[in-house]
Amino acid sequence: MRASRAAAAVAVVVLLAGCGTSSPDVVPDVTLPPPGVPFEYQLGGADAPDAATRVVVRDATAPPAGRYDVCYVNGFQSQPGDTDRLLRATPELVLHDDGVPVRDPAWPDEVLLDVSTPALRDRLAAELVGPLVDRCAAAGYDAVEVDNLDSWTRAHGLLDADDAVAFTALLVEHAHARGLAYAQKNAVDVTARVRAAGADLVVAEDCARWDECAAYADAYPVVLDVEYDADAFAAVCAAQRDPATALLGLSVVLRDLDVLPRGADDAVHGTC
Repeated sequence: MRASRAAAAVAVVVLLAGCGTSSPDVVPDVTLPPPGVPFEYQLGGADAPDAATRVVVRDATAPPAGRYDVCYVNGFQSQPGDTDRLLRATPELVLHDDGVPVRDPAWPDEVLLDVSTPALRDRLAAELVGPLVDRCAAAGYDAVEVDNLDSWTRAHGLLDADDAVAFTALLVEHAHARGLAYAQKNAVDVTARVRAAGADLVVAEDCARWDECAAYADAYPVVLDVEYDADAFAAVCAAQRDPATALLGLSVVLRDLDVLPRGADDAVHGTC
């Protein structure tokens, strides 16, 4: 429903519903940014934020910017530089199809993590993804954005949405225990379930282009949308300027596909 989200309190108590649990546990307070504020998506390299910027998303390998800082973690697939080591050291944590590691066809240097069983999910949370979240917390980030939630859609039928949501519940709990808010990344079809598992905000890519922003805004008080198509960006900015169509809590940026730093050739940085 458009324009239906009330402004979020800056500090909120998050209830972790878990996955399949009947009584949520109260976790420590986490902080959310004010809804609808300017943000920057800096995964391709850290830049000094504009003066008006309130939220900055950076890779876990970069330091926080000193605004409201969101830490990017690839939580359902390997980072390209870690793939070979992961396959050598703990191949059992990687999803295999008939003995062959399952790779992301769009990012063939990344292999999918095997979240198919509770035991594997526990190991991944404790040994691989959890330490990345810990790194974000130790660096001083405010929230964590966990990418490739939708990896089950390219898992050759070996994973499903239930597996992804169950693993998300573990990661939400881990993040909250370290004082970090948890951001869902894409996968609009499981938004209600991920929100029920305790996620606090969402980072969406091309939600205007695919007509998904309203679904996210109906579930979350803060929606950070990264558009890569100039026409879709212009359309959503126009909609946000009209009180009849604006979505409360939605922040939008236009970026190049490589999310390059401002000084790089072909870098695109737009906001509205």
